[in-house]
Amino acid sequence: MTAHDMEVTWDTSSDDDDTYIDLTDAARTAQNQPERYLLSPPNVGTTERAMLLNAFDSGWIAPVGPQLDLFEAAFSEKFCVEASVGLSSGTAAIHLALRVLGIKPGDEVIVSTLTFAASANPICYEGARPVFLDSETETWGMDPDLLELFLKRRARTGNLPSAMIVVDVFGQCAQLDRIVELSDHYGVPIIEDAAEAIGATHGGRPAGTFGRMGIFSFNGNKTITTSGGGMLVGSPADVERARYLSTQAREPVPWYQHETIGFNYRLSNLLAGLGLAQLARLDDFVECQRRVKQWYREELGELSGVSFMPDSPLGTASNWLTIVNFAEGLVSDIELLRQHFDTNRVEARAVWKPLHLQPAFAEYEAVGGEVAESLYATGISLPSGTELSRSDVAYISDVLKQYLEQHEASDRLRVAS
Repeated sequence: MTAHDMEVTWDTSSDDDDTYIDLTDAARTAQNQPERYLLSPPNVGTTERAMLLNAFDSGWIAPVGPQLDLFEAAFSEKFCVEASVGLSSGTAAIHLALRVLGIKPGDEVIVSTLTFAASANPICYEGARPVFLDSETETWGMDPDLLELFLKRRARTGNLPSAMIVVDVFGQCAQLDRIVELSDHYGVPIIEDAAEAIGATHGGRPAGTFGRMGIFSFNGNKTITTSGGGMLVGSPADVERARYLSTQAREPVPWYQHETIGFNYRLSNLLAGLGLAQLARLDDFVECQRRVKQWYREELGELSGVSFMPDSPLGTASNWLTIVNFAEGLVSDIELLRQHFDTNRVEARAVWKPLHLQPAFAEYEAVGGEVAESLYATGISLPSGTELSRSDVAYISDVLKQYLEQHEASDRLRVAS
């Protein structure tokens, strides 16, 4: 029996009046359920459409314009940063941050290993060498103990790295207080990659504001989106340098004068209009993501061997994605579980495959790696979109429960045979 055929009931005494009666295709159509539950789809509506059309009607179709200026100013105010520059992607923001820091071929840059490749690719763009550092179990961010040991060892040989990219993974800040202390002590500047963590905080301070520069992503699967886009924040001097480089490094003279190599990395004025509308809804979106995780906890939290990405006591997570982990032996192959979800109209995804295991980065140094490898082997990301209802979460949870029941039944058969 597939989840399409299952009958599911829901306690209607809860504060959500949705009642999940059955999961047949006909019932799904009647209840206006999606054809597929996506991990983190964009949430856009009439406000975004109006703001986008307003930007269009203003005549500023070129890359820059008043909406972009407004978006950057609103972003700086929202996150209490000195300056912001809107860019074409979070990857572009990391690349420009490395340029601003003067990273050059042969330099080493520490980067979290449990992250998407975009956190490390720009290091290689510059001919520098990433050094992948393992996670700790409290936040899944860069392990400050390993970082301290690594920096001590390098300081003794006079071979400190030139920078570090600290990733706030899956919507939760790393142990930033300790990492910032190490950065200050050893003089290794931080680029804080908050692409997945907009709306999260650490010690009451917003994610993305702890390093020399911070970067954000507005890709279509992020908490807020500009379709594609990003933001770099930091001091006025750093941001203005990044702004200059992002517009082909054109000098402020009447003719086309270029004294250094630049990039075409500016965010479109049209998309900035979309970003303004999304930024105004950020707090509501984050609250929705937190509520979705809580619903999953209520659905799955009592299952033996099932746990969730921990909520760090050091701050508040935005819960961009809800991650479920399984005790050893409970799920023999995460890919088989993903395929089961896929068969039942649910997009699920393994936790980031550590970058030190990726063929593209095989030649580079890794410090530790066992924690990240374990999380990859035992974890799966569940749909966490801001428009999910409680009955949606109930359905997705029942698909997982069905797989676990089938797995348990097959184990019993093997033992009996």
